[in-house]
Amino acid sequence: MISSRVLLLRSATTLSSRSFCVGGVSKQGRAPDMVDGNPLLHVSNVRNRLREIVGASTNWSDHQQAMAERVSLSSMLAKSQSDLPAKRMKDSFLEVHLPLGSEPQLREKYLTYHNTVRFGRILEDLDSLGVLISYSHTYNPALKRSPLSIVTALVDKIDMRQHFIYPDCDIKFTGHVTWVGNTSIEAKMHMSQYHDGAYTSVLDATFVMVARDPQNKRAAYVNPLKPEGPEEEKLFQQGEANKSRRVALSTASLLKVAPTDEERKIVHGLFLNTLDTNTVSFCSRILPPNSVWMEDAKMKGVEICHPQVRRGTATSRNIFNRIFGGFLMRKAYELGWANACAYGGCRPNLVAVDDILFQKPVEIGSLLMLSSQVCYTQGKYIQVRVHSEVFDPLTQQHNTTNIFHFTFASDRDVPSIIPKTYGESMLYLDGKRHFNQTVES
Repeated sequence: MISSRVLLLRSATTLSSRSFCVGGVSKQGRAPDMVDGNPLLHVSNVRNRLREIVGASTNWSDHQQAMAERVSLSSMLAKSQSDLPAKRMKDSFLEVHLPLGSEPQLREKYLTYHNTVRFGRILEDLDSLGVLISYSHTYNPALKRSPLSIVTALVDKIDMRQHFIYPDCDIKFTGHVTWVGNTSIEAKMHMSQYHDGAYTSVLDATFVMVARDPQNKRAAYVNPLKPEGPEEEKLFQQGEANKSRRVALSTASLLKVAPTDEERKIVHGLFLNTLDTNTVSFCSRILPPNSVWMEDAKMKGVEICHPQVRRGTATSRNIFNRIFGGFLMRKAYELGWANACAYGGCRPNLVAVDDILFQKPVEIGSLLMLSSQVCYTQGKYIQVRVHSEVFDPLTQQHNTTNIFHFTFASDRDVPSIIPKTYGESMLYLDGKRHFNQTVES
């Protein structure tokens, strides 16, 4: 039974048929706290604020020099966490506005052809906000520039709470730090949208950031967190539980240990269900009705990672001269969505983003190769795994940089995905684990 937490998003046909004011601004989507604008809280200023904090530049040549000058900031790093003052959760609280209703000129960047919101752009905004929240937690008024290099390590979870995102209504992001380790920070963010005179919840996101030295070579200490009151203590304990859960999942990874007895039975059942009963052979396989071989449910893409920064649009480069994590998430999401769309035969809706792991940074100039795989299906649901790697044409080496997990919902039942090989069976089981975690949590 699918839990009530999983919300089926409305089909794009329903959404695009809604009234959408292209030429003007829908008054019902204009929030009172955004009509006059607030430049300090505007989404477009988040990246600018990050550049100010670390001393980065939007110019490629100047940016390289600024990054080289950051080496001298190493002496400002704390020798231990006890040397840093404890911070409160409210010290890192931020509110950022995305005025899609109040500023029609901003809307085009976020629109799809069908007048829906590009969720990949939302992922970019969440990633930037998570980093800024982390810098707010570690803020030292005595320093002109922060010696820390804070980057996204993991997207623990993004849960969709709203059926759809209106393309012409103002959006508000809020968030703050909820847990810290010695060198890591958990930030929870909430996105709401103004419609019919009130804000309604759209999604909740949990990101994990890590602090590094100015050269981004080794870990650096961050300020401890001091919860105030039972509600904040509960959030902090949840952060501890999240860390323990991630450790347990890593320990039980199918890349490290064998499947459980129940999972082995599932794999063997899939194998028996595809055997040709007319032959006595382990190699003769027949695809069951309304099914698709896993090898036929792939989609791939490639990106040349340029250093461009275009005014008024998102950049692929982050403040540390590497590819922006939000850019990687957007590209992976769009490829995963396209694969789910082709597989289900209709425009799918996102249910959840789960366990995005940033294993290695992507350097400017890299050839980024993305591979999307439908790895599990159940009823209307499609579980998609996107693997990204960089390819060095000189050495011919491939290095994995990220793994992405997306859960989509179609407006109809989709064909069953069937693995052939043992490796595909492990992908199937891994997809099933992520799907179960999504619908049961």
